[in-house]
Amino acid sequence: MDQEFWQPDIELMPREELQKLQAGRLRRTIETAMHSPYYAKVYGEAGITPGIIETIDDIRKLPFTLKKDMRAHYPFGLLAGDMADAVRIHSSSGTTGTPTVIVHSQHDLDSWANLVARCLYMVGVRRTDVFQNSSGYGMFTGGLGFQYGAERLGCTTVPAAAGNSKRQIKFIQDFHTTVLHAIPSYATRLAEVFEEEGLDPAASSLRILAIGAEPHTDAQRRKIERLLGVKAYNSFGMTEMNGPGVGFECREQNGMHIWEDCYVLEIIDPETGEVLPDGEVGELVLTTLDRTMMPLIRYRTRDLTRILPGPCPCGRTHRRIDRIKGRTDDMFIIKGVNVFPMQVEKVLMQYPQMGSNYLITLTSDGEQDYMSVEVELGELTSDNVLELEKLRKAIVRDLKDEILLTPKLSFVRKGSLPQSEGKAVRVKDLRGHY
Repeated sequence: MDQEFWQPDIELMPREELQKLQAGRLRRTIETAMHSPYYAKVYGEAGITPGIIETIDDIRKLPFTLKKDMRAHYPFGLLAGDMADAVRIHSSSGTTGTPTVIVHSQHDLDSWANLVARCLYMVGVRRTDVFQNSSGYGMFTGGLGFQYGAERLGCTTVPAAAGNSKRQIKFIQDFHTTVLHAIPSYATRLAEVFEEEGLDPAASSLRILAIGAEPHTDAQRRKIERLLGVKAYNSFGMTEMNGPGVGFECREQNGMHIWEDCYVLEIIDPETGEVLPDGEVGELVLTTLDRTMMPLIRYRTRDLTRILPGPCPCGRTHRRIDRIKGRTDDMFIIKGVNVFPMQVEKVLMQYPQMGSNYLITLTSDGEQDYMSVEVELGELTSDNVLELEKLRKAIVRDLKDEILLTPKLSFVRKGSLPQSEGKAVRVKDLRGHY
């Protein structure tokens, strides 16, 4: 096998050939999707047939699929295959309302495992590695998705699951774990527990970290790399698109390659739905191309990002997206200003004196909204009151420049903000309580 590529014929495929492959797979996907009650009705009423796709750009003739469509047809209204061929069901976290459900055939799981293996191989993971997964298992796709991908690659796998940091560290030490999968906030927490136990994580066997599932800045990634002594690679996935394996950074660490043999990638204006040119930030829209049981066509992810223009130095022809800026539904509006939590994190992480945990709280007195930010101090921050106040004022100035309003900023002791084993809660909106 090629030293650098899991599937060189696909990863290095010329763009023209790749687009022809996509067009053919899109026609097949439409044909499959029309066996589902949902697409049969929507496409039937619109007169859509596979024949309208001549080139991949013709995908713009197709309507979008929304999360609310999946919820309205819960659980199996988008099922295009025979339920007798179903071998697994996954669902979104569904913390509010009806979850989105995806049903997989054996083909779908094999394709998914191959994509995750392709991602891991791209950043230097090999069959001789020990892969430890600190992600939740069960309906959440990060557990089994990475598990099956690492097994496909031939790694020795440690399905440690989420939480129990001391046990995670024991496994890392005893099993000589070389590759770890963790969400960014938990990776930071793990580094703290290493330190609490009097251990140096940089002296461990760890060398590669796969991070994803929650938005994070490049500054936070670099901090994680420094704390754990690893190279950390950004991962992108979502339940509706299988889970992990949709996109991954290569060793250049400059954008995540979306595997275009299995997905059609579009960036649209979230307001108008018009496709945007490369380089412009908009909403990510994805279409599955290699799923037989429940294909999704032009699915609006609500994630905000952009396509990075130009080829990647690694040689792969599959286009890259920038790190996720946030979600259209993560954004909050205060005093008429649109704010994303990532903007706040970007400023905080520029200061080495800050810890990685922070909480934005929005309140109201009935007439005016207020925004406060609590951020944990790092271990080595001075307790000199004058120095801390000078630091606080500098950060507030930078926050005002970034988000165009002045929040109330307070420093809190390390470990005093709530820790989460799942995705970190960054915003607490209490304005509805008034």
